[in-house]
Amino acid sequence: MLDENKNKRLVKSQSNRMICGVCAGVGEYFGIDPTVIRLLWILLTFCGGSGLLAYIIASVVIPEN
Repeated sequence: MLDENKNKRLVKSQSNRMICGVCAGVGEYFGIDPTVIRLLWILLTFCGGSGLLAYIIASVVIPEN
């Protein structure tokens, strides 16, 4: 079980991508449904606009497979 977590990397999703694959990649990394991550990101965007900035930064920083 330790070997599974040892090689775990946060990358953009290629299979469940809508825009850049950021939300699906975060969902796959934490084992959460990507729809929940997308809803949280939308909530952050409407509550001050920080979600949009965070998404843009994450799409640049998080690597592809």
